[in-house]
Amino acid sequence: MDIIQTVEQAKTKFRQAIERYQEELKKIRTGRAHPGMLEGVMVEAYGTQIPLLQAGSITVPEAQLLQIAPFDPNNIQAIAAAIRDDKSLGMNPSDDGHVIRIPIPPLNEERRLEYIKMLHGKMEDCMISLRNVRHDFMEDAEKAKKDREIGEDDAKRLHKQIDDLMNNARNEAEELTRAKEKEMLTV
Repeated sequence: MDIIQTVEQAKTKFRQAIERYQEELKKIRTGRAHPGMLEGVMVEAYGTQIPLLQAGSITVPEAQLLQIAPFDPNNIQAIAAAIRDDKSLGMNPSDDGHVIRIPIPPLNEERRLEYIKMLHGKMEDCMISLRNVRHDFMEDAEKAKKDREIGEDDAKRLHKQIDDLMNNARNEAEELTRAKEKEMLTV
């Protein structure tokens, strides 16, 4: 077992978990329009499901408005229907035949608290993912020690390095959560 390579692999896994968390955070509404709100929306176009980002360009002309310019004007109804049918978004798009406009209503206090609860749920999912990565690498270190691939001191050093990576990833996730929560509570 190469310790340096193992630490680099652990760094990569922790980084991937944090990046997934950042992508999840983009999907949570804050009361302001953001193109990331529409990630994951699939549009029925050309007889198949395609991501919305491949069907049109998303812009934010105002803080409370999303605008979608379809690449093919024939898909305008399909795009509007896909957004309207996605109940988790709760958006009502309107189109003028050329572009789709989606007004983003300001969040009320009850809805903000609901989104904050969702945020903390996603944070816990991220922490579970981080703990799983840590557990897997700790288990590998113990197995290598047991199989005498590495010595006792190397195993302790590896445990400490993985714990340090875990703590850094946890701190980063907590910082991202605090920033998003502050953004959500700002009226």
